[in-house]
Amino acid sequence: MNASLADCLNALVAAAREAGVDEATARAEGEALAATVAERSKGAFVDWCEQTGRPGATEEFFVAAKQGNRFRAGPTPAMSQLHLEKSPHAASYAGALADVALAASRLGQAGPDAVGAAATVTTAQLGSGANLSTGLPPSGGAFDLPTRQPVPGVGDEMLDQVRRVGDQVRRQLEAMGGANLPGTGAPAGDAPTSDAPAPGVETAGADNTRTATQEPDKPTAEEPKPEEPTKTVEELLAELDALIGLKNVKDEIHRQAAVLRVEGLRKKAGLDTPTITRHLVFNGNPGTGKTTVARLVAGIYRALGLLSKGQLVEVDRSELVAGYLGQTAQKTAEVVKSAEGGVLFIDEAYSLAGDQYGKEAIDTLVKEMEDKRDDLVVIVAGYPLPMAIFISENPGLESRFRTMIEFQNYTDDELVAIFEQMVGNADYDAGEEVLARLREILADAPRGPSFGNARFVRNMLEAAIGHHAWRLRDIKEPTLEQLRSLEADDLVVPDDEPEEPAVEPVAEDGTLLPPDDAEPAEVVDALEPVADAQESQEETS
Repeated sequence: MNASLADCLNALVAAAREAGVDEATARAEGEALAATVAERSKGAFVDWCEQTGRPGATEEFFVAAKQGNRFRAGPTPAMSQLHLEKSPHAASYAGALADVALAASRLGQAGPDAVGAAATVTTAQLGSGANLSTGLPPSGGAFDLPTRQPVPGVGDEMLDQVRRVGDQVRRQLEAMGGANLPGTGAPAGDAPTSDAPAPGVETAGADNTRTATQEPDKPTAEEPKPEEPTKTVEELLAELDALIGLKNVKDEIHRQAAVLRVEGLRKKAGLDTPTITRHLVFNGNPGTGKTTVARLVAGIYRALGLLSKGQLVEVDRSELVAGYLGQTAQKTAEVVKSAEGGVLFIDEAYSLAGDQYGKEAIDTLVKEMEDKRDDLVVIVAGYPLPMAIFISENPGLESRFRTMIEFQNYTDDELVAIFEQMVGNADYDAGEEVLARLREILADAPRGPSFGNARFVRNMLEAAIGHHAWRLRDIKEPTLEQLRSLEADDLVVPDDEPEEPAVEPVAEDGTLLPPDDAEPAEVVDALEPVADAQESQEETS
């Protein structure tokens, strides 16, 4: 039976509790992830509001969808932190996020857009293992496709694509964290099945002692598992170098890491060291890898001993500025507090300039940066020219942001390579015809300041996955090749932003009116491929 979004959110909170993640943070991540998956599905926002316990909270849905859009390209902050710490609970948390994405894809009227979004979101939760914004290669190998039992219901054939991606996420993380998640089929490697106890784990009625056949180096159930070390500087720099393109960015981050390492060694040796500002400005157009690099910088600074946690907290103006003067200072301070020990990443930071609310946020930010200068790094990002003006016009910011890193637009060849890695990370195949079609689309795409770069091709893959699943919805037993192969016709030019779902019309007495294009529920539920043709014939007659 398909679990509801409400049930999946509760399961996510339970997984967060086991992992030591703040429960409110986990629920907010889950709600945002669900909103961004469902935002293109007609009527989904109504279901989302009901499932999250906030009927009528339409505005909150759109705010959550905007925030959750970040999770299409990379892991949630909590997921990223669990990866960085190599937590054994990373698998359970990622699996719970995948279940939330799957449940969200069923909200409203099922369609290919939600399927594609759910697939990319679940894959993105691999974090540094398979980043969908810049094509970072996965840390593990290929997966065995799980077998599927036919389940009657709305869109099961289509949604099977999402289940498969979620299972792949769990299997790879099981290998990383050693967790054995329910519902994922055979565990990776030599992990035990659910029918056999793991070596060294007592069954009911067993003595709390080692058996004669137990391997001596296996811990018992009562022995705590040794804590995995966090990622090293070398590992994180290797992940940086694996990104496609961004040569000047890689060179600058390597230089920053070397300077800060030497600074730490000099301080440890008791030598005088100049004060080196660690805050950064990332100049670049959308989709050029700024968030991905910021996440790696957070880990590198932690590995160097400059930060205590190394988490990345990503915000924009809406998450810093309140609706009334005086509230913004408190709101900004709370955001900074959540980022203490890590990196606060402010996207489109120049939007804070120009009014008294933004000025209040900037003034608070400068004060908090000074108060927490030993355990906080702030990275501001945005379009090059507005960012240069924004920094230069504020003395408090100009003295703290002296290192600017330019993120260049990707070339067509780099975008094609990114697309290929995204396809591989999601366990699909794209032949030469698909790549040729992609090059045609890229050649015709306007390259203005708003061009999405890697975000553009990520949206293309997301749409292609949805169209692929839609193509196969009537094939009861698709072959492995059919399950994995994208076709050139699956590639369509994506919209940069989804249209807001139409709000149901309301009569004067407050009752809902049927929309003009309403169809019988049984037609929608059956997802009949000839429904449109039949409707057209009826209208004609």
